[in-house]
Amino acid sequence: MSFSSEQPKKRIFSGIQPTGNLHIGNYLGAIKNWISLQQDSETIYSIVDLHALTLDSNLETLNESVYEVTAAIIASGIDPQKSIIFNQSSVKEHSELCWVFNCVAKMGWLNRMTQFKEKAGKKRENASVGLYNYPILMAADILLYRATHVPVGDDQKQHLELTRDIATSFNHIFKNNLKNDFFTLPEPIISGPAKRIMSLKDGTKKMSKSELSDFSRINLTDNRDNIVKKIKKAKTDALPIPELETELTSRFEAQNLINIYAGLEDKSPQMVLDEYSGKGFADFKKDLTEILIEKITPISNNMLKLLKDKHEIERILTDGSLKARTIAEKVMCDIKKIIGFI
Repeated sequence: MSFSSEQPKKRIFSGIQPTGNLHIGNYLGAIKNWISLQQDSETIYSIVDLHALTLDSNLETLNESVYEVTAAIIASGIDPQKSIIFNQSSVKEHSELCWVFNCVAKMGWLNRMTQFKEKAGKKRENASVGLYNYPILMAADILLYRATHVPVGDDQKQHLELTRDIATSFNHIFKNNLKNDFFTLPEPIISGPAKRIMSLKDGTKKMSKSELSDFSRINLTDNRDNIVKKIKKAKTDALPIPELETELTSRFEAQNLINIYAGLEDKSPQMVLDEYSGKGFADFKKDLTEILIEKITPISNNMLKLLKDKHEIERILTDGSLKARTIAEKVMCDIKKIIGFI
């Protein structure tokens, strides 16, 4: 049997875990980029609730977090009329393709994944198999829709490389059943200067929902007063703002605030330095605070409105799931034929 299937011209897939309490790191690192991508591409955005199962801390609030994250991305500007928005667990083909890829991927590939080592820490033997294996599910998420492009941050590049390895291996294993490669290798889309936002209390640590201090992050649910207090207390240093971006290399907190400003205003860090070089952080923080209030409070207000109508959120997810399934069922059917399942 010789098999071929039409490849989409440009299809973008990305996912976000429903762990609640989204912050500007999520907004600048992913969501803001998603908004612009939906203007001229076919975009599929998933609330990856199966991935959330890899950490016990997510289980108690999983249901509410799905509502909250869905509300957050819609409130930020992801349009259900332009993008497919759905929760991962509602499309069974994600799990089905994950098993196929478990039998394609190699142990050595997974052993090289640095995120597992970071998340599992010293108690690696007690970590779940899901935490170890979730890059395979991520590959299934992407390739199930035969995505051509994937927005990734620095910490996800390695997982996309694994996805490409799996796609290449699948094409090679079943080459006798294919006229052409079934999977094209998805390309990364790397966002601008704000792709990695750090803690407001420690510029060497990534901004995190799980950090104990709420003053370490600006949440998408924060109001004006919260933002004012948090930026006022954000850690900086005593030196003035420098002229050149290279001078920020070892000034982690200063660099972080400059990157946040740059990301919100769609500027390069150097453009921000050109405007503020020689000044202290007091004036800069006031301006950054006003920009954050302008950008974040409308999102916060829209989120609150959406969360008052959970039936509407459910309707959007159900509609998105039907659209996602239309693609996923066809691709999975093709994969079964290629493998030789009856």
